Amino acid sequence: MNSREIRKRFLDFFERKQHEIVPSAPLVIHNDPTLMFTNAGMNQFKDFFLGNEDPSSKRIADTQKCLRVSGKHNDLEEVGLDTYHHTMFEMLGNWSFGDYFKKEAIEWAWELLTEEFKLPKDRLYASVFGGDEGDNMPLDQEALDLWKEIIPEDRIIYGNKKDNFWEMGETGPCGPCSEIHIDLRPEEEVVKTPGRELVNMDHPQVVEVWNLVFMQFNRLADGSLKKLPAQHVDTGMGFERLAMAIQKKTSNYDTDVFTPLIDFISQKANVKYGEDEKTDIALRVISDHIRAIAFTIADGQLPSNNKAGYVIRRILRRAVRYGYTFLDFKEPFLHELLPVLAGQFDGVFPELTSQIDFVAKVIKEEETAFLRTLDKGLSKLEVIKSQVENGNKTIDGKTAFELYDTYGFPYDLTSLIARENGLSVDEKGFQEEMQIQKQRSKKDAASAKGDWIEVKAIDEVTFLGYDAVSSIAQIARYREVEEKGKKLYQIVLDQTPFYAESGGQVGDSGYLADGDVKYSIIDTKKENNLIIHFAKELPKNLEANFEAVVNVSKRRLTENNHSATHLLHAALRQVLGEHVQQKGSLVNEKLLRFDFSHFSKMTDEEILEVEQIVNKKIRENISLDEQRNVPIEEAKKMGAMALFGEKYGDFVRVITFDKQYSVELCGGTHVPATGQIGQLKIVSEGSVAAGVRRIEAITADAAESYQQKQSELLQQVNALLNNPKDTLKAIESLVKEKQELVKEIEAFHQEQGKQQKENLKQKLVAEDGVNLLIEQTTLPNADALKKLAFEFKNEVENLILVLAADIAGKPQIAVMISDNLVSERGLHAGNMVRELAKAIKGGGGGQPFFATAGGKDINGLPQVIEQAKELIKNVTQS
Repeated sequence: MNSREIRKRFLDFFERKQHEIVPSAPLVIHNDPTLMFTNAGMNQFKDFFLGNEDPSSKRIADTQKCLRVSGKHNDLEEVGLDTYHHTMFEMLGNWSFGDYFKKEAIEWAWELLTEEFKLPKDRLYASVFGGDEGDNMPLDQEALDLWKEIIPEDRIIYGNKKDNFWEMGETGPCGPCSEIHIDLRPEEEVVKTPGRELVNMDHPQVVEVWNLVFMQFNRLADGSLKKLPAQHVDTGMGFERLAMAIQKKTSNYDTDVFTPLIDFISQKANVKYGEDEKTDIALRVISDHIRAIAFTIADGQLPSNNKAGYVIRRILRRAVRYGYTFLDFKEPFLHELLPVLAGQFDGVFPELTSQIDFVAKVIKEEETAFLRTLDKGLSKLEVIKSQVENGNKTIDGKTAFELYDTYGFPYDLTSLIARENGLSVDEKGFQEEMQIQKQRSKKDAASAKGDWIEVKAIDEVTFLGYDAVSSIAQIARYREVEEKGKKLYQIVLDQTPFYAESGGQVGDSGYLADGDVKYSIIDTKKENNLIIHFAKELPKNLEANFEAVVNVSKRRLTENNHSATHLLHAALRQVLGEHVQQKGSLVNEKLLRFDFSHFSKMTDEEILEVEQIVNKKIRENISLDEQRNVPIEEAKKMGAMALFGEKYGDFVRVITFDKQYSVELCGGTHVPATGQIGQLKIVSEGSVAAGVRRIEAITADAAESYQQKQSELLQQVNALLNNPKDTLKAIESLVKEKQELVKEIEAFHQEQGKQQKENLKQKLVAEDGVNLLIEQTTLPNADALKKLAFEFKNEVENLILVLAADIAGKPQIAVMISDNLVSERGLHAGNMVRELAKAIKGGGGGQPFFATAGGKDINGLPQVIEQAKELIKNVTQS
């Protein structure tokens, strides 16, 4: 059974079990700051488990691209050296969101592995969570009882918390898991050592095949477990490992997942896999790395010198170096592997096929750039190796940094080459050199801003902004800077009422006045404990006594939002629980944005309750209790909460609005009493990361304007409805009427579809044992086209169908081929539809038996029919 069939059988199996088959999420994660890349099948479903979103189906299955090359999953240096580590891999998985649970998950897993894939039952082991007394977590008795009905008890292993209890984070959904392991060793080894003794012992041929996670608990902030209102199933099965088991190989690299790539590289390098350890390692490295490189670029992450981009660059350079050193590839070669790779994943992950030219160009440019310096770098490394004294087998950190800085060698690449030659690298020294460079860069950046010019010597800047919005001040120093191509001046005053951006609160704006002449201050920021004022123009008389005046309107609105943030924080803890902690904030004159720790989406009722509590505190007009220079330990005893982003010294400022309600450490400016805020309106609540929620809210004038617009909108709706007595009832009536009309239209379309199908049936043509239907038609929507194609497949044997449809003025094509014709004649609907789509200036794809395409040119439909007839003529005559 080849890998393509294995993948298909998995997905078909769960489709028969009423699972919706969904596409893989991209490798590159854009909306989850906790992850750099998708590293597990469940990543794209996090919001479903956290309750932030509802799934399209309660049962889902897929194959997910995953990348594990950073954080705790960083195995990059092992990839290729052994036969089982990988960077990118596929994770097959099935999920239940509040639907089926342990019984179905376990029984279906066993059915698929033993009946569909024919894996030997006597070589399979199951593990269950054995409990954890220290954490007060019981044995998973339910899973144990289910497995006892399937396999002998001596092949059931009791796992610990590390191996058999899955948690999303410190808080949130979690639960026990049951792993299925397979023993792939030769019979003579199995007789000597039972497989159960090698489970979870990192034996390369006694491996985990499938992990079934049963999410049934919620981990609370105090560490306790509470049953979830709905139970979920999350499973993950390594595709490459499954292929190894089914194809009876001893290594993932021996399966047809990798052999096409290894064969291509071997031929190009004129070597044979399995004859030399060094070339074997190089072949494994390159065949693995090209997958990670190509798919990550296709998903939107270009190689670069920082974060995710640097990870991809490291992988690419590691592959280039192995090819250069052990396979004698002195010219770019990685990009030549893309057609082989794209062919393997055609119809599975179409993003590579659709962008193959772009991906190849990016890879080739990266290869070319690195090859320019690789030869020189390796020559430099040879000199270094010869200079390392016999008693000293360590390459110093400064030299390793030179290889990185001058020749583009990542530290791990230098370390790898050193290990191959019996040497090591001084990592601490390397990191010290990196830090020196960063400090040098900061100095260079500072000099680019220009040197400070001192006007008046001062020991420190005095901040007056807590008590005043204007003061007399003198310029202490200034410098000229350039930002976004514009000249600006940074000014430091001896004392200032301007608040500098800090702790989420934006900086003040305003002006400096020298008599009647005003100089605008557009922003205020902190740098090295200096309060820096940004001005478009430098005052002419630098030694004048200036009147420094803050934009009072902006300051007051910002204070409203800042104080409201404190009230909001306290209300959230009151409604959601004391696990709520601030994780970030933005406070300006327009809105407040508050990020906080919480494990699930807030309900409408919770949002309303929080809003009501805050507005009640606003109406109480609580006076601000501000205490400055409080010893930090004393502040903690007062129960003061520290806000995210603030830096605290030995003495702090404590802001209190009712000591029984809100006491926090804060360096920002606040209202004198809560009544000034007016009101608070929460306008949005959503997720920004796993376990982190974000609220955006408005206060004062903005909240009043919002409420006014809502009132005006309601008046407009009433006017459209002819001012009914009960607006809600009138809308419900309209919705009901629309639903009934939609049903009528659907019934009409169904009847029309039946008639259309009968008409098309009359046009079926039998040629050489094949029933052909190649016709142009008109249909109401894409679903109708798909439904029609599948109905023909179910009713007509030996079918080849091509429908060119006009759907509301837009062209669409559907190709359906009977399964037996796919296998017997090597037909592929996806390949056919891509070729036909050119006539309508479009594109598409799909599976071998069914594929669709859309386009822009409706006038190309007749050409689709003619081309389809030519394509199929060769098939029927063969």
